Amino acid sequence: MTPVEPGLARRGVRYLARRRRVVAALLAWSVVEAGHTFALGYALAEALDEGFLAGRPRTGLAWLGLAAVAVVAGAYGTGRTYGGVAGLVEPFRDGLVRTVVSRALHRGGGSDTAAVSRLTHQVEIARDAFAGLVMVSRSFVFTAAGALTGLFLLAPPLLAVVAPPLVLGLGLFLATLRPLARRQEAYLAADETLAAGLGDVFAGLRDVTAAGAEPRVRAETGALTDATLHASRSLARWSVVRVVALALAGQLPVVLLLAGAPWLLDHGVTAGGLVGALAYLTQSLMPALQNLVHGLGTSGSRLAVVVRRLTAPGLPDGPPGEPAATATAAPQDAPAPALALRRLTFAYGDRADPVVRDLDLTLPRGAHLAVVGPSGVGKSTLAGLVAGLLRPGGGEVTVGGARAGTAAAAARRVLIPQEAYVFSGTVADNLGYLRDDPVPEEELRAAAEALGMAELVRRVGGFAAPLAPAELSAGERQQIALARAYLSPAPLAVLDEATSHLDPVAEARAERAFASRPGGTLVVIAHRAASARRATRILVMDGADTVCGEHHELLARSPLYRDLMGAADPAHRGPEPRNPAHRDGSSCRDSPSYPPRPLRDTDRVDPVPRPGLPGDRGHVVAHRPVGQVQAAGDLPDGRPLRRE
Repeated sequence: MTPVEPGLARRGVRYLARRRRVVAALLAWSVVEAGHTFALGYALAEALDEGFLAGRPRTGLAWLGLAAVAVVAGAYGTGRTYGGVAGLVEPFRDGLVRTVVSRALHRGGGSDTAAVSRLTHQVEIARDAFAGLVMVSRSFVFTAAGALTGLFLLAPPLLAVVAPPLVLGLGLFLATLRPLARRQEAYLAADETLAAGLGDVFAGLRDVTAAGAEPRVRAETGALTDATLHASRSLARWSVVRVVALALAGQLPVVLLLAGAPWLLDHGVTAGGLVGALAYLTQSLMPALQNLVHGLGTSGSRLAVVVRRLTAPGLPDGPPGEPAATATAAPQDAPAPALALRRLTFAYGDRADPVVRDLDLTLPRGAHLAVVGPSGVGKSTLAGLVAGLLRPGGGEVTVGGARAGTAAAAARRVLIPQEAYVFSGTVADNLGYLRDDPVPEEELRAAAEALGMAELVRRVGGFAAPLAPAELSAGERQQIALARAYLSPAPLAVLDEATSHLDPVAEARAERAFASRPGGTLVVIAHRAASARRATRILVMDGADTVCGEHHELLARSPLYRDLMGAADPAHRGPEPRNPAHRDGSSCRDSPSYPPRPLRDTDRVDPVPRPGLPGDRGHVVAHRPVGQVQAAGDLPDGRPLRRE
């Protein structure tokens, strides 16, 4: 029906091949179920010809009794087939749920409102459609086989009358599947767009009312509703073609059989054979054909469309049917940068001062950036913007040329937060979670060695050993999350204080491993000064002024950076360019960040401990990340604390 569906068909064959025993049992019980189809028409014909019409009522009753036994056996076979259908359908549904949830999490579920429609509505459509498709196609194949075999055994002319319209009607029906699938996809796309639009409206009802935007929102929502209605009506019109196909394949054979009865009787067809043929048509073929047309026409097209949408490599962020937003493509001889911030502005609320304002930054592939600054200045906010978890108020963020909120950008980046998540499963399951296929053990072992967690893997029992997340320390969970990101195919890695629970040696090893990934780009939200020294470029998010550059440049230009590094004032403070271009080809433009914060406030609080603070009872010293107070005698002059 679409260019993608041959791939879906191959995947479906592989899916069934992995469940050969379930399929074999389902086919076996289907044969039992279809036995009564053959027995019904044949026994009825024999009961008339050899029994009642021949004056032998006992023989007729015996054939009818045989038909009744076949019906009971068929009913038992029907009951047994449901177990086989469940054995195929439920794993299929579970796989779709895992796919949808995984992609929503990788993209940042908060920005993917259409994921709700996929998970709740479309997965259930696929499940019901698959179950219906299995039932109706299996039933029609075995019922048609039994009925056509019975017609041939009764009298070959019967088959000559019934087969042509049956084939013609089926051909017409199959010809409608492709346009039917397109209308079905248009309907699902409109439904998904409507769900996303209503989600935005419901989330902002207070803002809509406060801004007096009801007419505009009403018009936009009405347009989405009208589009869904139009798609639904277009889909409904194609049901008329299904009715025509059903009439050709199911009703026309009965008319031809009745109209041609004199000719059939003159050519060796008995009265019992004619009645048996009518029984085959009305009691077996027509119900099976109706189920096939309605089931395959609705369930089959829905299944193909929904599965293709749920499992496609890139699902659009915006309304379906519109292209996903991407940055302007770079020339072929100049590949898009790994990360680009253009006039980026963000604030928590319409009336709040921006945390980031007009920030420009370009990272080429293979760059290593450290983001430093005091707590609360916006470092994690910047990580959320790069990861697509937050939407900028102005400007744009592109990852490999694709805007941060798109599926293409999600496939090119991975975010490792400070609070690492480890789920119950094997070590290999946790490490390979971001990969579509199982990760070879050699690659797992190489990643563990690179990140210094080989001892942890040995202690828990190897890569096939189950993990108990509650038994792992915070540092061990961070190591597993780092290895998971290291093994992901995403070239851009963003570490948002993801090594805060590691010792300095383990932290340095992890950062070097990420920085050395082939073609990989690393952004580190740093909590230690050593992380900045290892980076090729540093972004200092200062409350008063955001600057970026290399280590030696920032020592000369940024008082905050000097304090963060614990360095004395440099010997020279020559002017530095405001838009430096760096050795790795990256560039950044300094821009103000609000609200402004002075380096030292009115209470003379030094932001970080550094050498040279006098013990004059006039300083409050920030000591260690958790803000522990200095013990008595710790000041340089050795005097006890009084009013410090």
